[in-house]
Amino acid sequence: MTEASKGFDLATLLARRGAERYELHGLHLNHQLPRMLHTIGFDKVYERAEGAYFWDADGNDYLDMLAGFGVMALGRHHPVVRKALHDVLDASLPDLTRFDCAPLPGLLAEKLLLHTPHLDRVFFGNSGTEAVEAALKFARCATGRPRMLYCSHAFHGLTTGSLSVNGEAGFRDGFAPLLPDSAIELGDLDALERELLRGDVAALIVEPVQGKGVVPSPPGFLRAAQELLHRHKALLIADEVQTGLGRTGDFYAFQYEAGVEPDLICVAKALSGGYIPVGATLGKDWIFKKVFSSMDRVLVHSASFGSNAQAMAAGLAVLSVLEDEQVIANARVTGELLRARLAALVDRYELLRDVRGRGLMIGIEFGRPESIRLRSRWAMLQAARKGLFAQMVVVPLLQRHRILTQVSGDHMEVIKLIPPLIIGEREVDRFVEAFTAVMDDAHNGGGLMWDFGKTLVKQAMANR
Repeated sequence: MTEASKGFDLATLLARRGAERYELHGLHLNHQLPRMLHTIGFDKVYERAEGAYFWDADGNDYLDMLAGFGVMALGRHHPVVRKALHDVLDASLPDLTRFDCAPLPGLLAEKLLLHTPHLDRVFFGNSGTEAVEAALKFARCATGRPRMLYCSHAFHGLTTGSLSVNGEAGFRDGFAPLLPDSAIELGDLDALERELLRGDVAALIVEPVQGKGVVPSPPGFLRAAQELLHRHKALLIADEVQTGLGRTGDFYAFQYEAGVEPDLICVAKALSGGYIPVGATLGKDWIFKKVFSSMDRVLVHSASFGSNAQAMAAGLAVLSVLEDEQVIANARVTGELLRARLAALVDRYELLRDVRGRGLMIGIEFGRPESIRLRSRWAMLQAARKGLFAQMVVVPLLQRHRILTQVSGDHMEVIKLIPPLIIGEREVDRFVEAFTAVMDDAHNGGGLMWDFGKTLVKQAMANR
């Protein structure tokens, strides 16, 4: 071994083996991921990223309207967050000693609670699903009851506890038995009351805007649900993992409705700054004191990497940026602009059914057209697998217009837009122009688009 080859050098490793990325995934990780990406033409090679954009090796830019499923709320490589991480690494802090009280967790908890004055304490974990797991455990401990309520089509995570309150059967299949649970429809207060009358409900967990399909809770539902829950000595858990920290134009999405004060709140994603995994469960003092009821129970719930210095520094930097750069106000204003521009197209395109959402969390829903020519093509796709038309829109947005988006859920004809909260009018113009071009192709019978639809149909039939 030569002197030059000794040791670890990241740049050298990536230069030497980076081109093997798809092969390595196929061999050693989830083998279906590269297969899926090759099938839909998403097998791109991105070289660098900044803000709301990626670049490939040829210097082409790609607009990111996905933000890493909401993780990159400030865009990629925000300078304030980068500096905070450099600073915390350079400080050589005595991190995770386990038997001291480091300052950064307390400072981040204090800052989060300033935005949540009706709550008192915070538990830090490492992800959104961990934040949900903590909330479920805390609710069961605090109430002494076993059963959780959740809403149909909800997504709260994929670990066993959070999977128990996941409203999508496709995620649950094959992993039973799960925790005692029951589903209600979002907005169904009668169903909620029927379940509460059984006397064994610890809490209802709800996304103020459901990620699957981008479905806001009906006006008044959260407030009425909270009153019902408290009347029956049960708790309200707000899952703000995707909607929190400005995504919907408020710090929390539940703040859209006056008088709502959840007993427990779960946040993650945006709090990381896109760098260090972090999750937080915020709750009332009496709930935490039920869980950590004595010195013997001081570690009854903990996380090995929870409250690590890098994650806490990233979180503090993110909250500072949200305030200093008026990011939440930008999400509200830019979101209203984007939603209005897209909603104006509904009457123009018969395949376009609805545009909805709050802030920079927007759902674009497609539906059955009226004209015979388009109806037959729509029927072909639906017979093979619901959701293929939305995928037909997502693919040309990337392939022809270099815009990354996602279908909002399995078997759904909805595209979800959750871009970085820093985008502005330039990005709105680019997306609307590209989306309009794709819709024109779909309604004019564009050959390439519908040929790709046939490919998706064949793939769907082969997977049955």
